[in-house]
Amino acid sequence: MNWFLVALKKYATFSGRAQRAEYWYFVLFYLIIFVVLSIIDGLTGSFSADAGLGLLGGLLTLALFIPSLAVTVRRLHDTGRSGWWLLIAFVPLVGAIVLLVFTVQDSAAGDNAYGPNPKGSAA
Repeated sequence: MNWFLVALKKYATFSGRAQRAEYWYFVLFYLIIFVVLSIIDGLTGSFSADAGLGLLGGLLTLALFIPSLAVTVRRLHDTGRSGWWLLIAFVPLVGAIVLLVFTVQDSAAGDNAYGPNPKGSAA
C-alpha cells in the first residue's frame, strides 16, 4: 500500500524514475479498488451496461487517470525509454504486449538521462 501512496504523492510528476515495485503495486491496488467499486456499482444498480462502467468505477478511473499516466511514464524512464513509448499502447494487441515487456524489465543500471537509479545503487 505504501508504494500506491508514493505514486499518488507524485500525482502529476512525469519526470524522474519509478522502480518496478512502485509501478506494479500501483497497478495492483488500482485494480483491487476498481474491482471492489465495480461490485458496489453492480449491487447498487449504478452500473451501466452500455458504458461498461459504473458510477464509482468511472469516478476512480477519472481520478487516477493522471497518476497512472505519470507512474507509467516514470517506469518507462527507469528502463531508459522516453515516456512517448506509452503511445505504443494504441497499437492493437502488439502495443499492450510491448508495453508489458517494457514495464516488467529491470531498471537501467546506474544513472540515465531521466535521473539517478531509484534503487540507490547500480543494478
